Amino acid sequence: MSTIKCIGILTSGGDAPGMNAAIRAVTRAAIYNGLEVKGIMRGYKGLIFDEIEPFRTNSVSNIIQQGGTILKTARSKEFQTPEGRKIAYEALQREGIDALVVIGGDGSLTGARIFAQEFNYPIVGLPGTIDNDLQGTDLTIGYDTALNTIMQAVDKIRDTASSHERLFFIEVMGRECGFLALNGAIASGAEAAIIPEMMLQQDQLGDLISNGFRKSKNSSLVLVTEGDITGGAMAMAERVKTEYPQYDVRVTILGHVQRGGSPTANDRILASRMGAAAIDALLDGQRNVMIGIQNDEIVNVPFSKAIKKNKPLQQDLVNTLKILSI
Repeated sequence: MSTIKCIGILTSGGDAPGMNAAIRAVTRAAIYNGLEVKGIMRGYKGLIFDEIEPFRTNSVSNIIQQGGTILKTARSKEFQTPEGRKIAYEALQREGIDALVVIGGDGSLTGARIFAQEFNYPIVGLPGTIDNDLQGTDLTIGYDTALNTIMQAVDKIRDTASSHERLFFIEVMGRECGFLALNGAIASGAEAAIIPEMMLQQDQLGDLISNGFRKSKNSSLVLVTEGDITGGAMAMAERVKTEYPQYDVRVTILGHVQRGGSPTANDRILASRMGAAAIDALLDGQRNVMIGIQNDEIVNVPFSKAIKKNKPLQQDLVNTLKILSI
């Protein structure tokens, strides 16, 4: 029999479309099961500065369609220290919160894992990040919406690229993970994706040029994952200007437009399923797990596995893009 009577919910790290759908699902599933719910504002920072408020069913009305997070999000330097985490724990005790649901990405779940171990505290995580870089889940909340945003943007860029016969480098988010660039390139019919996972194996730009980059096409679009590993779209463009000055090169950095917007149906459904599953997991006595989805089935993934780096990229996606870009 679960001893949990009150749960807290917070969103942490970068926002992702679908976080509100997850907040709604966690809140209503908890209330359905007779639990009290408290919303914690601004992530872990809200625990330290006591920004906690009661949540009821109507607290989460009309939010499923909204991007961002009604709980706000912030990165907390204080929570990274043992002293800060002790203050956070005391706040949870004072508020009578018996367990936490944390919605966020790699950094957020890493913080949750440390906190859960230090204080033997029940936490369930939901994977909220557009990067899709968490292990143990096929999809993360926000990824599908970001992918659709990229596709729509690249479709529009193609119109001007074709009109001017230009080579466009389009920078997308993802940090050390190329899922958005690779699948965005396939979805938008781009010629190539320059991704972190391939940088150490080959000179991706050199390969593109040597394979007859433009061939019979009147424009070329290349998606580039942001970050230090690839150098980003600007670095690629500078290299082309130096080594291949015959190309008319342009750069578009999509930036934070990828993180916003109304979530797709897929992200709303995923967030709703995961949110309800988080309450089931807590009532079942699960702790220190992330709710994931594998082959359309909800699974519980230990934090230690979920936050392990280097989620593998499917080679067949790389091959598909190569075949279809001829």
